[in-house]
Amino acid sequence: MDILKIIGIGFLTLIVSIILKEYKKEYAIYCVLIGGAIIIFFSLETINSIIKFIKEFSLKYNNGFIEVLLKITGISILTEYAVSICKDSGESSIANKIDFGGKIIVISMSIPIISNTLSSLTQLLP
Repeated sequence: MDILKIIGIGFLTLIVSIILKEYKKEYAIYCVLIGGAIIIFFSLETINSIIKFIKEFSLKYNNGFIEVLLKITGISILTEYAVSICKDSGESSIANKIDFGGKIIVISMSIPIISNTLSSLTQLLP
């Protein structure tokens, strides 16, 4: 099971990071980055199957919203990952700013979907 590998790598990264923080604090963040990259590597197959499903769904229901939703999801995941790394290295103020920027981008990308949904609703209502 992939989840067991991911959890195992996560715990191993956590233990090594804690040990490194005691002796070489500056190397702990590199450990976290490498552990995160390995976890993402093990998740790639699942990510590819999700993207394949979304592409097939998008071709079936040919509208631009699927692509926008996929981009929003990617931005959210990357933002959360960056925020976590910043918080792990003790830079919560930078993490908050990255989080804020990610939210603003997601909202700006959501405007066409919200606009179209509201337009459709107003046409349905008498």
